[in-house]
Amino acid sequence: MRAVVIAEQGASPALAELPTPSPSAGELLVRVEASSLNGFDTAVAAGYLTGMMEHRYPVVLGKDFAGTVEAVGPGVTRFAAGDRVFGVVTKPFLGDGGFSEYVVVGDGLGVAAIPGGLDVSTAGVLGLAGTAAVDALDAVAPQAGETVLVSGATGGVGAIAIQYAVAAGARVIATARPGAEADLVRELGATGIVDHTGDLAAQVRELAPAGVDVVLHLAGDGAALTGVLAEKGRLASTLGLGPDQHPAAVSIMATPAAQTLDRLAADAADGRLTVPVSRTYPLAEVPAAFGDFAGGTLGKLAITLV
Repeated sequence: MRAVVIAEQGASPALAELPTPSPSAGELLVRVEASSLNGFDTAVAAGYLTGMMEHRYPVVLGKDFAGTVEAVGPGVTRFAAGDRVFGVVTKPFLGDGGFSEYVVVGDGLGVAAIPGGLDVSTAGVLGLAGTAAVDALDAVAPQAGETVLVSGATGGVGAIAIQYAVAAGARVIATARPGAEADLVRELGATGIVDHTGDLAAQVRELAPAGVDVVLHLAGDGAALTGVLAEKGRLASTLGLGPDQHPAAVSIMATPAAQTLDRLAADAADGRLTVPVSRTYPLAEVPAAFGDFAGGTLGKLAITLV
């Protein structure tokens, strides 16, 4: 099978031919049709997780996957060959990934059915970004009438978070540069826009003089963002900022539980959630997508294998 891999420590992502894996007990073999690029993937490719997680080379990159179950291992009861599924590769080591024609995943955490009405390409961009957005919002529970600042609003996680915060009745202030970025977050429901390349704190205070009730720290200087919190404000960070740095902060590690994936899929299928995609790459061009991601994106960078 074809896959995008890191062949050894320090190597750049490259297309390679690998043996097609087989599912063991409790596992599914999925024929991948769609995936997407996430910040986690770029961190792995840059070597940031060396020494933090086991690497089984060649490491196949890609946390997201969507496609069709090709075969199941002994003991699998939730799914059968032919089922349409999507999710996030959640193994405790780095080795298997969604940037491949086939991937083996467990049949529990990190996989859910693709419902009718949801196309596989959208399912392929939902898993990790959607889970991170849902988990971050659940941790700080914005209420109707509260003000939420989304820092990193134009990425995949931020785009989904804006929509869910608005659906909860919150007023959303989003970080975005003038032009296409500002247009995107406005379309997603943000009513306040602040340019993160300028004096962010001053701009936020103009819109929320008493501070904001909730901050989602998806990008930027987390310590600086704590300065715009209201007296009883809360902050959720996907970048490691936690209570050791500020008592109001919660560090989020996205956990793609089946109920979270089901919620994301249902909302996307019913039109309650839109995942903006700025570009789609065939598998052979995924190595180039890493450079494009580093330059900043609007929404998601999608990958297709069909």
